[in-house]
Amino acid sequence: MQNRRRLPAEWEEQDGVLMAWPHENTEWINLDAVQEVTIEIAKRITLSQQLLLAAPSVEEARERFAAAGAPLERIRLFEIETNDTWARDFGPITVVEEGLPVLLDFGFNGWGLKFRADLDNQITRRLAAQGAFGKTRMETKGIVLEGGSIESDGQGTILTTSACLLSPNRNPHLSRGAVEELFLREFGARRVLWLENGRIRGDDTDSHVDTLARLCPDGVIVYTTCADPKDEHYDPLRKMEEEIRELRTAQGKPYRLLGLPLPEAIYDEEDRRLAATYANFLVINDAVLVPLYGGHGDRTALEVIGLAFPGRRIEGVDCLPLLSGNGSLHCITMQLPKGVTG
Repeated sequence: MQNRRRLPAEWEEQDGVLMAWPHENTEWINLDAVQEVTIEIAKRITLSQQLLLAAPSVEEARERFAAAGAPLERIRLFEIETNDTWARDFGPITVVEEGLPVLLDFGFNGWGLKFRADLDNQITRRLAAQGAFGKTRMETKGIVLEGGSIESDGQGTILTTSACLLSPNRNPHLSRGAVEELFLREFGARRVLWLENGRIRGDDTDSHVDTLARLCPDGVIVYTTCADPKDEHYDPLRKMEEEIRELRTAQGKPYRLLGLPLPEAIYDEEDRRLAATYANFLVINDAVLVPLYGGHGDRTALEVIGLAFPGRRIEGVDCLPLLSGNGSLHCITMQLPKGVTG
């Protein structure tokens, strides 16, 4: 029997975006700067749609948003304890079944047991208990799966990486074939495209696809490239590019490929290279929010993403502070498709 489920593309209509407030008990060493970035991203989102925010102290978050001039009438605050800020990976993954959204609450174990995640793993269920998602049905799954590890074109194609999905610290009992069966069952996937290569130094996620390559409308893939043979990323990203060139759409045609520059190397105070990538952009209803890092690649990234999303505003957001946590704009957000919030 044909699966009636479908995993929407990010560029489809949304009710809102989920985020979590960075607070003093999170891992941020530059908390003030990260809170400022969070507020700026939230303000951009609320120009188009509502924001749902999980925060241990709703009062603190409300005061900060109000002081920054954010439209509080478009921000829904929920008092929930959190470990950290990565809504992409602990937030619900929404499918559409018979025209209605269904929230899938997968397990989150800190990217393969790297970080504490006991509180974050409960956020989706606690949001639901507080009425964040209205009457939208939710299913809790006994599988570890992060939103940043999958890309969907909304038409049955899922793009992912073997390094993450086959990680032994996530679901060691699942083979490649079992993962594909999971995607067929839960997402209505018709095919899965696997990337075997590609990585970003400093990335804690075991190569989440949203740091490397993104499915875009009309058969476009935007992906991270490296033009410097002396850079440690050159070989893995070149091999990934070769893989992507061999991929075909469901209609058997080559994808239209748009390369993003790798940001200039950015290091922390301990001389550790940080996981900067322009591929970590967020699509909302009438805009695309693009992470910028203050380097020469910023302008090119905006231009490339503009080619992939004609008709949408392309807005850059300074996300340099987020790199201290080895993530960026897409990582701290999770879109909620139309109908989710009731």
